[in-house]
Amino acid sequence: MTRLMIIVGSTRPGRIGLPVAEWAREHLARLDGVEIDFVDLAELALPFLDEPAHPAKRAYTKPHTIAWSERVDAAEAFVFVTPEYNHSYSPVLKNAVDFLFQEWNAKPVGFVSYGGLAGGTRAVAAYEPVLTTVGLVKVPSNVEIAGVGGKVADGVFAGDEKAVSALTTMGEQLVAYSAALAGLRG
Repeated sequence: MTRLMIIVGSTRPGRIGLPVAEWAREHLARLDGVEIDFVDLAELALPFLDEPAHPAKRAYTKPHTIAWSERVDAAEAFVFVTPEYNHSYSPVLKNAVDFLFQEWNAKPVGFVSYGGLAGGTRAVAAYEPVLTTVGLVKVPSNVEIAGVGGKVADGVFAGDEKAVSALTTMGEQLVAYSAALAGLRG
């Protein structure tokens, strides 16, 4: 079983990220050998990074950080569902990544990005140096949803066949990469 964590990377009221993430969860749960941990950062409610020591030391003092560390440590792969804000990444998702360090190492990540015409591609590109620094390994496939606002009705996102196909490919890559990287996690 691959423990796959899906993280909703927006906390804004009226956000589209939650229905998009729920759609991703529904489809990824159909993959063989996948166990989903669904994290809504609005519910997790991490404050802005408030630990006195650098996360690389893993000397956490706050209960919310200890709980987040345990949860991320248990995951073997990640899907970041992220909007594009001002041609860059979501600050709340970046903060959730910054809280930790070693827990991310040698684990694969895939993106379901969304936005206007660019479909969140600039947000994903902005994450690249962050991923490298914490040791996350980005899989080749992404799901990029352009014009997302027109694809949500009554709080439900309706992905087309292309999006479902890309999501399935990304999920399969996450499982394969997780197995391949297992020996590097320690």
